[in-house]
Amino acid sequence: MKPLSYPITSALIDGGFSYPEFVQFTEQLVGENRTTGPNQSEEYLAYTRICLQRMLRWNKTSKVSDELAQLMGKVSRPQVWLLITEAWCGDGAQSIPHLAKLAELSPNITFKFVIRDEHPDLMDAYLTNGNRSIPKLIAVTADLQQELFTWGPKPKYLIDRHAAFKQNSEGRSYSDFLEEVHLWYAKNKQKDLETEIYPLISSTLIP
Repeated sequence: MKPLSYPITSALIDGGFSYPEFVQFTEQLVGENRTTGPNQSEEYLAYTRICLQRMLRWNKTSKVSDELAQLMGKVSRPQVWLLITEAWCGDGAQSIPHLAKLAELSPNITFKFVIRDEHPDLMDAYLTNGNRSIPKLIAVTADLQQELFTWGPKPKYLIDRHAAFKQNSEGRSYSDFLEEVHLWYAKNKQKDLETEIYPLISSTLIP
């Protein structure tokens, strides 16, 4: 454990969304042809519609492995999982439903969501390679005093692929790259996410 990079307060947690509330909020945004954040372009509205579809699909199809389900049953210390995201976040739509299923397996985990652009100071305390990359999961002790672990914004394989694309796109458009990313998520079926988060959760268990 280590001290928090940014003060996470009870008010912040209480004001956050639960996962069902976040899905409902996204549904409301889609119904009103809006999204979160200042960018209300048609492109971001389309991203939000797609994200909602993907979250709903993963809600039905995502399955936690037996190994990780057993680990979640051993979480005896109350924890708070705080996730920073936006309704238009493509990586969030792919990973968040599985994280929610993990949290549901332990009564000792409180899982809450906050919107990135509404909490810039919090986001800036948890940058990835200097960027405000989301989703970002921050696990803390129930008293909000110690950081247990962080994860995000996506599996390392995709972080490396994104870095390689930025260095040399090989003639591909960003839209083409995103299609490759989402195809990878569909084929990977959360295996890399589980592989990465297993040791992080394991490290929080009381010996």
